[in-house]
Amino acid sequence: MLEEESTEAVSALHDLSATDLIAGFRARQFSPSEVLDDVLAHIAVWEPHIKALYAFDPEGARAAAKASTERWQKGEAHGALDGVPVTIKDNIATKGVAVPLGTAVMKLVPADADSPPAARLREAGAIIFSKTTMPDFGMLSSGLSSFHPLTRNPWDLRQNPGGSSAGAGAAGAAGYGPLHLGTDIGGSVRLPACWCGLVALKPSLGRVPIDPPYVGRVAGPMTRTVDDAALMMSVMAKPDRRDGMSLPSNDINWKALDKPSRKLRIGLLLDLGVGQALEQEVRDVATKAAKAFEGSGASVHEVKGVLTRETLEGLDNFWRARLWDDLSRLPATERGKTLPYILKWAEAGAKLSGVDVIRGFNATMAIRAAAAKLFADIDYLISPVSPVVKFAAELAAPLNDPDRPFEHIAYTVPWNMAENPAISINGGYDATGFPIGVQIIGRRFDDLGVLGMAKAFESLRGPQRPWPRPPK
Repeated sequence: MLEEESTEAVSALHDLSATDLIAGFRARQFSPSEVLDDVLAHIAVWEPHIKALYAFDPEGARAAAKASTERWQKGEAHGALDGVPVTIKDNIATKGVAVPLGTAVMKLVPADADSPPAARLREAGAIIFSKTTMPDFGMLSSGLSSFHPLTRNPWDLRQNPGGSSAGAGAAGAAGYGPLHLGTDIGGSVRLPACWCGLVALKPSLGRVPIDPPYVGRVAGPMTRTVDDAALMMSVMAKPDRRDGMSLPSNDINWKALDKPSRKLRIGLLLDLGVGQALEQEVRDVATKAAKAFEGSGASVHEVKGVLTRETLEGLDNFWRARLWDDLSRLPATERGKTLPYILKWAEAGAKLSGVDVIRGFNATMAIRAAAAKLFADIDYLISPVSPVVKFAAELAAPLNDPDRPFEHIAYTVPWNMAENPAISINGGYDATGFPIGVQIIGRRFDDLGVLGMAKAFESLRGPQRPWPRPPK
């Protein structure tokens, strides 16, 4: 296990939240250049162990930090994130950087422009110093990739950081600055947040425009605090014409996170009846979170899930066919570069009939209907993020079985299909000190309410353990 930091220690610059950094810049306690230098020095110690970064650009970042420092010295800060270090996931395009999608199959062609969320962050003055790793095509909850080196979890280097926003999760836990941007189509910001002790919001579909858009696909913040996640949302939640599913402009006050629990109706979802079995330590953490809200005045009762075996397997069929459509267009020699687990999983899509695939897609409509029915009787839902506490770094998934690939995402994937906002926040630890996340889900478009619930839980939960330190 990694050596823990003393709770008495003064926070280093790389450990400060984005809100604290902005306050420090404003008060001239330190500069963006000083913060970046500290972050880069910290990365130099951690990165050989966790391999979280792709397209790391320290020199470009230093130039951007210098310009930001000069703006702050003149009292001319540019945007809400001026000078704050940020990482961006591999599959979110940034101008001039290739987008490999985590796979050796892709040709490395520099992107012509920033994608919508990257553009909003850059416009707000954020310093994008690196991209982060992901597994092939984002189709694993793992740090395993045919293109990137194996990404490991800073809490325990033997364990998986989760995915597909693997590098973002590892970078956040290791202290590579406060803000990290991931994507989520079945749990891909929430699962690594769960296993890395972070906060990660999967917004309502369209709240943060993305390019290319797809069913259930969103971009979301991965941070150490709820306030920082809200700060990122205040920058990224703006319409963009490149995403035909982006929501219209909405004057959401992302700072208004006060959410009284009194009289709220909260559902507690523990036993799904489908998917991987829920481990006792995870059950205990989710139950404790629900009881904390109940103690503050909410009404809590257990509810049934919205997935069935038929809908889970339908989603599996649909996504196999979708990826096989892409892979089948490649020459066999190129296709063979795909991670073997992913290739075996996708190849089964070739054997599905058109009716099988349509039934799979229709599972998304069935999940949406079930979710709407559930939220007719509750305001928010609390559940585990993952049914398992952890799994080995070298594995593609907790079960590591391409014939049963979705068993561990049964708590997360419904909310992508139903388009509900859902957030992962650390709820506790196992006996060894490894983090365990709790998920809070709200009605469609209630992104601010979900952040408010997470902010309330931060107070109810109490102080967290110190973040991991690099091994010596």
